Amino acid sequence: MFRDFLKRFGSANPTSSLAGGDPESTDSVSLPRPYNDEARDLLYNLLFCDHPELFRSKTQRSSVGDLLNDPAADASQVQAIADDAGEESRYRALAFRWLREHGTAIPSKLLLGVIVEVPQEGGLDTLAAFEDGRIRYINQSGRMASFETAPPDIETKARALIAAARAAVEQIGLWDKARLPPPSSGVRVTFVVSDGLCFGEGPWDAIANDSIGGPVLKCATELLVHITESAK
Repeated sequence: MFRDFLKRFGSANPTSSLAGGDPESTDSVSLPRPYNDEARDLLYNLLFCDHPELFRSKTQRSSVGDLLNDPAADASQVQAIADDAGEESRYRALAFRWLREHGTAIPSKLLLGVIVEVPQEGGLDTLAAFEDGRIRYINQSGRMASFETAPPDIETKARALIAAARAAVEQIGLWDKARLPPPSSGVRVTFVVSDGLCFGEGPWDAIANDSIGGPVLKCATELLVHITESAK
């Protein structure tokens, strides 16, 4: 079902409205470029919260992203960001990363976001939902949907996806290496957690029928249905 809906996504207006002010482009670092388009590749790479430099502001104004790129930042300020349930989930992920790198103990496997990637004939489809309610979708066609605050029906489905992801995270281990390139077949589900990234991938049917991955894909499909209907 998910794969069928991916092909049908149509009329959402492209947007580059990303949190963190005016973030860096992907040109400054070597990162995956699955869409061969600067705005879409930036949106894609920002999802994983593993390259803090992408969140730096290009302007002179101070931002949370700038603070989280400062090795000499006040640890108490960074801790406050990590602990603030009202803060943007991606900033919290970056804050936990900063704390880990500076030897501070952090909670284990606190889920902050989930990303589903499905390669298609025309390119990569990527759907992401974050604990703070934000949602990002990049269709293989290059069309994008970005929700800072989603309509109630979409929010409900996103919350269900987060709940399924939280249950999955409790049963899998952390990934201790650099993020892999985008998948070329099957499906990959990545979980952004307080202590890094977890993921699972494989053939679609195998993941869909798995006791851990199946509920995640089911909820992702239902969320995508509502996003698609909203786009119409």
